[in-house]
Amino acid sequence: MNEKDKQGSHKNIWYGLGRQRIEIPRTVLKSKVLNNTFLQGLYLCSLGYYPKAKGHYTYRKNGLPENFLFYCVDGHGWYQIDGQKHEVGPNEFFILPQNVEHAYGSSENHSWSIYWIHFGGDSLPLLNSTQAVQKHFKPYYIKDNGDIVSLFSRIYKALEGGYSIDNLTFVNMCLYHYVALFIYNAKHYTIDENVKPDWIEGAIGYMQEHINVNISLDELCKHCNYSTSRFSSLFKQKTGYAPIDYFIQMKMQKASQQLDFTNASIKEIAMNMGFDDPYYFSKRFRKVIGVSPQKYRLLKKD
Repeated sequence: MNEKDKQGSHKNIWYGLGRQRIEIPRTVLKSKVLNNTFLQGLYLCSLGYYPKAKGHYTYRKNGLPENFLFYCVDGHGWYQIDGQKHEVGPNEFFILPQNVEHAYGSSENHSWSIYWIHFGGDSLPLLNSTQAVQKHFKPYYIKDNGDIVSLFSRIYKALEGGYSIDNLTFVNMCLYHYVALFIYNAKHYTIDENVKPDWIEGAIGYMQEHINVNISLDELCKHCNYSTSRFSSLFKQKTGYAPIDYFIQMKMQKASQQLDFTNASIKEIAMNMGFDDPYYFSKRFRKVIGVSPQKYRLLKKD
C-alpha cells in the first residue's frame, strides 16, 4: 500500500502528507552503536516531523524501552501517562519515559504539527531520575529562535546520508545538545517580550507549503516583505544556505521519503517535487544527498 493510501495512524505509525520519518535499523544499532562504548550511553533510535497530523493516535500498554520527546509547533494534541491526561499546544514539549504505559494523539479539530525523537541508551535510567527531566514528563512551554528546528534538520540530513560511523557519531553528539535545548531551555534563551516572531521560520514554512511546486526568490522576498539582497543575506546568515538552495534541500528530503515509503518511480517523484526533467532532478538529488535516487533506494532496502 502506498503512503498516499494510508491516512492516519496504522500500527502506531502515522501516515500523511509531508511526513518525515527516519528509523535507524535495529541491525545498524546492534553492529555500530550498542557495542560502541562512546555511543551506547545515549543514542538516537528514530526521529520525525508530522505536519498537521490528522488522525495521529498511539497507545502502548507497556510503553517502550526508550524515551520519546515530542515538540508541538502548531495545533493541539494530548497525551496520557500515569493515569493523567495532558493537553498540548504550540511551543510546548513533553517527554515520555521508557517502559511506561502511555497514549497520545492529535486534536480532531486542530491537528498538531510535531517534531519527535526516540532515544535510548545505558544512561537513560540515570537521565530520567534527574529533576530536569522528570519535570518535563508534563507539558512545558519553551522558546526557540530557530535553533531547535535547525539542529533537527542537521541531524535528519546527516542520517539521510547513510549510517556510517561518522554520521552516527555526529548524530549522537548532536542528540545531547538537542535534548539540552529543551530541558535547559531557559539557559539558552533570555526572555524578551519585544522579540518579533522569527520571519525566517515563516519563510521556511512557506517553502514547506509549496514543496511540490517551484517558487522564485522574488516570491519568497515578497512573502516576507524584504528586498532580495536583504532577504538573501539574512537567510544565509541564519541557515548557512542561500534561500533557493535551502528550498532544494527540503525538496530532496521530501523526495527521499517518497523513495523510502512509496513505490513511485523516479520520474513520478521528480514531478511531485516540481521537476519536469527527471535527469536534472537526479543531478540535484545526488548533489544534496550524496548518491543518485536509484542508489539511495537500493541502499535503503539493504
